[in-house]
Amino acid sequence: MTIYPASPDNIRDFHSICPTAGQGQGDGEPLVASIVQSTTYCREGVGSAAAHQYSRVSNPTVGALERALGALENALPALAFGSGLGAESCLFQSELRAGDHVVCGSGLYGGTTRLLEQVLSRFGVETTFVDSTRLDEVRAAVRPTTRLVFVETPSNPCLQVTDVRAIAEIAHAAGALFAVDNTFLTPVLQQPLDLGADVSVVSTTKFVEGHSAALGGALVTRDSSLHERLSFVRKCTGGIQAPLQAWLTLQGLKTLPLRLERQSATAARLAAWLQDLPDVARVNYPGLHGGAERALCKAQHLGANGAVLSFELAGGYERACRFVASLHAFRLVEHVGSVESLVTHSASMTHAGVAPDQRAATGVSDGLLRLSVGLESPDRLLADLAQAVVASNTVPSGSASEVSV
Repeated sequence: MTIYPASPDNIRDFHSICPTAGQGQGDGEPLVASIVQSTTYCREGVGSAAAHQYSRVSNPTVGALERALGALENALPALAFGSGLGAESCLFQSELRAGDHVVCGSGLYGGTTRLLEQVLSRFGVETTFVDSTRLDEVRAAVRPTTRLVFVETPSNPCLQVTDVRAIAEIAHAAGALFAVDNTFLTPVLQQPLDLGADVSVVSTTKFVEGHSAALGGALVTRDSSLHERLSFVRKCTGGIQAPLQAWLTLQGLKTLPLRLERQSATAARLAAWLQDLPDVARVNYPGLHGGAERALCKAQHLGANGAVLSFELAGGYERACRFVASLHAFRLVEHVGSVESLVTHSASMTHAGVAPDQRAATGVSDGLLRLSVGLESPDRLLADLAQAVVASNTVPSGSASEVSV
């Protein structure tokens, strides 16, 4: 599977970039970036222009990660933060003022919704949530005060795919900044900046780090003035990532293309299998149902559609609870992107802070389950899902039909 751009004028070989980007190659330099665990740095004299002065502003280890993440998107060095929400907070604080308006895709991480509705609203920032897959809704929501359009694609947890190029045109025609949360695909499977976004946002906690060991987030842009504004706000608010977390993320980044290739292939197989089960009311996975969405995936994804899917069993909340309790190969956690396979009950976990009616409107039902596919044997994962479907069935013991794998 080729998971990098095939255009001859825009090839970024992620399999080569990820293992080495951001790290030194000079004579005597360490092969693996060092952890510089220092809060401050010596200067030769007053007025010194040393590269690093205080670790709230910059740090050599964090800088290595930032160079690597920037290289993946043919951009300026990224800005690394202590979490994905920390990155988003910096973006919002940098670019929004009291009286400003945000148009936001309704299908996104619940923490982002909470940040906009319950925190930024207190400072006079208003947000309109729309189905970002419907371009007319996005256009209708734009106002003269709209300063930012923010979408996540594929969406969390229903995996809807937004046309990034089309939304970029709408945002820029209105004079607004356009940001894309690219956490589920990462730059290896989607390049938001190439598609017209001004800012690419990623929670590196997820697939980029990949081992559930380090929190982190990043903002990537090619706009030097925007980069300067974001850097200033991070300096003022202290949201920079810690050196150890950056170092762990760098180690995970080295295998990102290989992991995503394997995980995406398995996820596509599981989604297709689940779709054929009479017990499953619906399956959400990019391009699974064909048509315009599949064509869009082919146009803007880089060879694969990611390692996350969601589905709803017939039987709602109670059936979902029984299903989760019957699983052995999937861990029940609030997370995606790990080498282990994970299951999340979105309504009670990632989206618990979102109003029930708002959850329902975006497809986050009480019976919806999200899977993050890991590196285990695909056959083992299929067998585990199959036995959980049978075990969770309310049909009396002995009369449930077998589920074939």
